[in-house]
Amino acid sequence: MIKLFNRFKNSPSSIAVFFRFAGVGLCISIIDITLLYFLKEIDIFNLFFNRSISLSTSILFGYFLNRYFTFHHIEIGRALWDSIIRHFSVHAVGGIINMLIFLISLSLLKKIFFEGILFELILAVAVIFGGITGLTFNFFFSKKIVFDN
Repeated sequence: MIKLFNRFKNSPSSIAVFFRFAGVGLCISIIDITLLYFLKEIDIFNLFFNRSISLSTSILFGYFLNRYFTFHHIEIGRALWDSIIRHFSVHAVGGIINMLIFLISLSLLKKIFFEGILFELILAVAVIFGGITGLTFNFFFSKKIVFDN
């Protein structure tokens, strides 16, 4: 099993790269959701501002995980800051798409279900919907713009 994992971890195939990217996406979604709930509990800022902070933090973590885990087999040959700027540019657009889907999902789900006890679940589902949409966009453009040869 370890041998199989190491082959997967080091494989440059598009399928392996996508699944590593999705795995990183899952990790940063956990960071995003955890930070969002933490900021919500502190109750200093509104939900939109809290979500912006949690999303930005998760994007930064995502850059390092993708650079050293997902796309480690590609030598991009550019400075770290240049690469981070490209990453944030791509993921900012992906984040805007993510945020729009999050807000639309949150609004629709709140209308379908009552807000009481289910709000915590509705919040997580809206983050997941936004995340899936952002993942698709970010993978394609990360591969083409950020971590290209």
